[in-house]
Amino acid sequence: MEVIYTPAVTEYLILFDFDETYYPHECLPEQLNMVYELEQYLQQLARNHQVKIAWVTGSSVQQIQAKMKIAGMTQLPHFIASNLGTEMWEVEPDGQLVTVPSWAKIIRASEFSRRDVEDLISELKSTFNIVLHEQTQFGQSGYKMNYYYYPVSAARTQYDISVIRHLAANHGIGININICNPKAGDPEHAYDVDFIPAGTGKKAAVQFLMDYSQVLLSKTLAFGDSGNDIEMLRMVAHGYLLQNATAEAKSCHNNVAPYPYAEGILHVCRNFFGE
Repeated sequence: MEVIYTPAVTEYLILFDFDETYYPHECLPEQLNMVYELEQYLQQLARNHQVKIAWVTGSSVQQIQAKMKIAGMTQLPHFIASNLGTEMWEVEPDGQLVTVPSWAKIIRASEFSRRDVEDLISELKSTFNIVLHEQTQFGQSGYKMNYYYYPVSAARTQYDISVIRHLAANHGIGININICNPKAGDPEHAYDVDFIPAGTGKKAAVQFLMDYSQVLLSKTLAFGDSGNDIEMLRMVAHGYLLQNATAEAKSCHNNVAPYPYAEGILHVCRNFFGE
């Protein structure tokens, strides 16, 4: 693995969701050729325009590394906000991942505990008859606990989701809820429900990286494909969904690239940077 050239000063910051944005799960040859082209293009941007790259993703670092290997990807970004922005890594020029101390401080201050989440899950079931199913296929990471919610009816779903959000807020726990994307390995007709430390998540991670990199808002871009990317896209000056984005995401955000995956990213960036 190589790291994209690291400029001394950050002039621009480009943030990517990973699954089904930067990384296409189907890994078709034509998709991967575009990914390799994107990797080389980002190297060029880093050198010519002092661009830094970040992946802001629900995946863990281990999952990212495994997917990169499958795809034959070779370029690491400058930052990885993994596990839904609950972990923040700065990638050294030699490829070493180093935790960012000021982000670790935010996590500690949140006093996030697995026990609190388990108590909340029990309360949802016993008091409101709302059942959340643990996402065992991905395992539970240190600061992110993943569940599925399976809808019963449209009216009941809206009620249940508002109850889940309300209880999480009462417990001081951060939350992400969005419709699952089967292309990324999730079940159909289900919702992702992720409990995370308060003050973390994709939106918070993006704000942190913008401040940490001391980059102007006007020089920030972001790309995503699903409902959990919308807040991230709204945080930057130039936020784009790709053409392969979910219907849920497209109903929330109008700025959609004309092409999917890396092809869409390349199209937008070439127009923006003029090369």
